[in-house]
Amino acid sequence: MVNDQLDGIIVIDKPGNISSAGVVRFVKKTLNAKKVGHAGTLDPFAEGVLICCLNQATRLAGFLLHGKKKYVAVLKLGEETDTQDFTGTIISTAKPVDFSPQTIQKVFKKFEGPIKQLPPVYSALKHKGVPLYKLARHGKPMQKPPRCVRIDNITIQEIALPHIRFEVTCSAGTYIRALCSDIGKVLGCGAHLTALKRLESSGFTLNQAVSLPELGKLRTSKKLAERIIHMAAALPDMPKIRAGRQLAEKIRNGKKISTGDLTGANGTDMTHIAGTEIKIVDRKGDLIAILNYSEPGHRLGYRCVFPK
Repeated sequence: MVNDQLDGIIVIDKPGNISSAGVVRFVKKTLNAKKVGHAGTLDPFAEGVLICCLNQATRLAGFLLHGKKKYVAVLKLGEETDTQDFTGTIISTAKPVDFSPQTIQKVFKKFEGPIKQLPPVYSALKHKGVPLYKLARHGKPMQKPPRCVRIDNITIQEIALPHIRFEVTCSAGTYIRALCSDIGKVLGCGAHLTALKRLESSGFTLNQAVSLPELGKLRTSKKLAERIIHMAAALPDMPKIRAGRQLAEKIRNGKKISTGDLTGANGTDMTHIAGTEIKIVDRKGDLIAILNYSEPGHRLGYRCVFPK
């Protein structure tokens, strides 16, 4: 029997050697869910936080893709690979590295702040509908133009040359493989990523995560609901307005909504939330819609509506 009553977010502690799509299939089968999606791919060898959206919550995935990420990673100096990680083919090597901790620290700190980063040619980005990694595997690598990303903080945890373990907090869209490769280029010896674990994604952390074996036990023990994050709580940074019966009915019927509909019942000051999304909850606290408010015209557009 398909379980379409589970609407919410479950955070999975993804193990290595399984794709993000593989995790989604496991979750869907284990929970007998109608729909499951994830918010932010991890490479098959990578571990850690993978946000899985269940049933109606799959419509929230797009809002969860843009949050900050935190990782712990290990790079190896002295070797470059075509994939920028240990799964690829070594394309260049350098003499044994012997950098001082001060030199390494100085180079790492250069990457803090806004930077431009070339997306890896082995990535899930697409060119004319084809993933770049497929083109690269067929000998037709396609380099996308550089993108602006942001490294909020990068901290070295251990230096055991040629390996360096570090923690990084960054914007969505940052490739840690590319960051390792770029660090190697600045040091002049090359580098590639050898291990990666995501500690946080869009505010969700490993402390909230469930392992795949644990997920099955939770289902059979009937404690699964305790680990499901309700949709209204899944976007903690999004402004929230509680709708009365009349407003909720207008939204569920798809009628035009103006700022007057929101301010009349709530006394809400809309000046601070113009140009952003707003989540609307009913009197029980359940998410019923996400609206987009742009100040001109004082009209709100529908991003998504949750009929239940």
